[in-house]
Amino acid sequence: MERPLTEHIRKDLRPLTLKEYEQVGGYQSVRKALKDMAPKDIQSVVKDSNLRGRGGAGFLTGLKWSFVPMDSSIDTKYLIVNADEMEPGTFKDRLLLESAPHQLIEGMIVSAYGIQANISFVFLRWAYKEAANNIRFAIQEAYDAGYLGHNILGSGFNLEMHLHTGVGRYICGEETALLNSLEGKRATPRAKPPFPQVSGLFGKPTIVNNVETLSCIPHIVNKGADWFQKLSLTNDAGTKLFGVSGKVRTPGLWELPMGITMRELLEEHAGGMQDGLKFRGALPGGASTDFLVEQHLDVKMDYVSIAAAGSRLGTGTMIVLDDKTSVVGFVRNLMHFFAQESCGFCTPCREGIPWIEKILTSLEAGKGEGHDLNLLDFHTKYLGPGNTFCALAPGAMEPLQSALRYFRKDFEQYIAEELPHTTDPLPVKRNRLITDISKF
Repeated sequence: MERPLTEHIRKDLRPLTLKEYEQVGGYQSVRKALKDMAPKDIQSVVKDSNLRGRGGAGFLTGLKWSFVPMDSSIDTKYLIVNADEMEPGTFKDRLLLESAPHQLIEGMIVSAYGIQANISFVFLRWAYKEAANNIRFAIQEAYDAGYLGHNILGSGFNLEMHLHTGVGRYICGEETALLNSLEGKRATPRAKPPFPQVSGLFGKPTIVNNVETLSCIPHIVNKGADWFQKLSLTNDAGTKLFGVSGKVRTPGLWELPMGITMRELLEEHAGGMQDGLKFRGALPGGASTDFLVEQHLDVKMDYVSIAAAGSRLGTGTMIVLDDKTSVVGFVRNLMHFFAQESCGFCTPCREGIPWIEKILTSLEAGKGEGHDLNLLDFHTKYLGPGNTFCALAPGAMEPLQSALRYFRKDFEQYIAEELPHTTDPLPVKRNRLITDISKF
């Protein structure tokens, strides 16, 4: 089984120096691209590879690049690596940032050449201190070797690269909020259109891609689109970094073919559940994805199959729920995170998620009331897609809405006075509701 992203990562996780990286074939894609390929050829092979973004949305990378204007009169374009990995349960990019920084830099150089960007940034989560040190050192090595800067390898192509440490907000993972933060503004999402590919950082054409996505580029350029597609077990091409956290025997991270099943990931790689515990469900792609349950264990871990099952592949980092962990507490903990990380720009997100957290906290404290579940149902709809400025609140609703669907009895047991489920979010008398809401 080929594992191109991790095959040269050492067991002790120390990153390769530039010289060591070159000895295992590093920067060959840069030489190939600058010597033998035009920018349109880079875009073409990436599009043909069917590489989908590994940051969560799964948008086709080559298609995203194709929206960048290739007018030679444009003096500045930007390529930005979104390394602001901050969602609970997601830790895949950290491995690549800390242990394979030159692979990422190589991918950035080739990608920048493909869209003719001349300035690049690694936008890094503030807490990734070791990653920052390793990337900073690798960037300097690349400059010293002539892979960055002016007239790279005598090709006439110029690229400056900078490491930027973020201020520590989850919303910076949203690409337009990232751009605002990088410009020194408050990290709030932007209205689209215009899209960043046309008007992004400082109003210039900009591509923002995930760490894992750009780390795939050198291998695709070196070995071709067909090779990359054949790595997968399904139509979603390539390998993927899959992670598992929760009360399993061996939580961790593995590079595996796209399309393995949830069961294989959980039982063969994560070792199954810890002794005395049973599997109840899992968030297959991180904290902002819907629960899948036992009936879904044979679903393939790819974008299409997971979507058909009612969730999202997201980052591919599974969070497992066991039968001894409170579902209400599990979801409440996630809502606490999302409530803290709302940028506060739009009312549904700013006010709604803290309200949800308070309802769940009240349930856990034994103070739940009959209309609480109807209020939670109400929020999952009115904080859903199309009702907020960005995807933070809709993503936060995914674990809640699916928990209410699959584990509703767990929520009901906290309520002393149960009321029949209704589509009306306000099934009680208005004067009582006003009194009840006042405690929030």
